[in-house]
Amino acid sequence: MNDIHTSPYTKEAPLTATLSVNQKITGRNSEKDVRHIEIDLGDSGLRYQPGDALGVWYQNDPQLVKELVELLWLKGDEPVTVEGKTLPLSEALQWHFELTVNTATIVENYATLTRSESLLPLVGDKAQLQQYAAATPIVDMVRFSPAQLDAEALIGLLRPLTPRLYSIASSQAEVESEVHVTVGVVRYEIEGRARAGGASSFLADRVEEDGEVRVFIEHNDNFRLPANPETPVIMIGPGTGIAPFRAFMQQRAADGAQGKNWLFFGNPHFTEDFLYQVEWQSYVKEGLLTRIDLAWSRDQQQKNLCAGQTARAGGRAVALDQ
Repeated sequence: MNDIHTSPYTKEAPLTATLSVNQKITGRNSEKDVRHIEIDLGDSGLRYQPGDALGVWYQNDPQLVKELVELLWLKGDEPVTVEGKTLPLSEALQWHFELTVNTATIVENYATLTRSESLLPLVGDKAQLQQYAAATPIVDMVRFSPAQLDAEALIGLLRPLTPRLYSIASSQAEVESEVHVTVGVVRYEIEGRARAGGASSFLADRVEEDGEVRVFIEHNDNFRLPANPETPVIMIGPGTGIAPFRAFMQQRAADGAQGKNWLFFGNPHFTEDFLYQVEWQSYVKEGLLTRIDLAWSRDQQQKNLCAGQTARAGGRAVALDQ
């Protein structure tokens, strides 16, 4: 435990690790793009436990940066100051500022600064500002309400980039110096223009295998397997929420835990969206996974590997008293 909590790598000083596997684990006809990502921690000694999360520092898409800069009639080479350092605007936007999540405050400040006729009526109406921000990424706000800003004014509007946290989907008892995560890639369109989540598209599309990823461990001592390996466990995790329970099962297998394990999982389609299907079936066959109940929201018939009720709940694990 002490080794786990005394790592030299932190959110402020992350480990530069290597992305070794990027595998799509939903079917070709799935409405979802879910990736199984494996990251090699090398000889860093970075430790984690099932239930922890992996923090990922990402970079914004250079094409998104280019689009935003051009919409504002800027060139991208304008100098701006970030944390006391002078950087070209494009570099600052790619590495240091949140571009993929809009907020009511950003919308309001942009409207006030640019005197946008379409956005000014929203000022002071918190509900409308929030609704607009939720539906309109920053780049599209600028596209729909064009204005000319200088580089420093643009930087002043934006929030600092923050890392994304992903539930760890592995146990070091099995994968040793690796860490696995399950990433649902955010993809959508705004008036025919493809948009994507900042961190999820970074991992899925822009980091090549053997490429660098800056990571750290976010410990969560409130989300752990029972200390007693004979205590039964119920795990409820729809969609990518199944990730930490893959870690739990790897740990239970490594420990030779005798407690019963019961998994509830749901997703749209059995044939396209059964994440880690072969692994769960193997655990059932071995007797380690005592019961698994499945619900498919887009399938007429629900399927399960063991008799029982279907699951429509989410995101938690509890120990059974019986």
